[in-house]
Amino acid sequence: MKPKPTYHDIFLRRLKQARLAKGLSQKKFGIAAGIDEFVASARINRYEKGVHEAGIKTVQQLADVLEMPLAYFYTDDDMLAELMLAFLTLSPEEKTEILALIKSRTER
Repeated sequence: MKPKPTYHDIFLRRLKQARLAKGLSQKKFGIAAGIDEFVASARINRYEKGVHEAGIKTVQQLADVLEMPLAYFYTDDDMLAELMLAFLTLSPEEKTEILALIKSRTER
């Protein structure tokens, strides 16, 4: 049986996927997140490889640059991660409709 991935494993995978989806190099990504330009590429590389673990404040800065919710980087449910990203693209009215629909189905 395959072991369940840890939050750290999930974070590594999602961080790299999100960065690549935005078309950012490690250096540009790191600089945009407020990391010194001389170490930005190496630091992001170490986060993506799991050599260093980013603190929650740093992860929030990375998430802000990528325009993604912090929770996206830690959920072990791939479908929920996709849902989070899709939800962000909706208008406030659509978000309200979707939330009402979900609530109506869970209150049964």
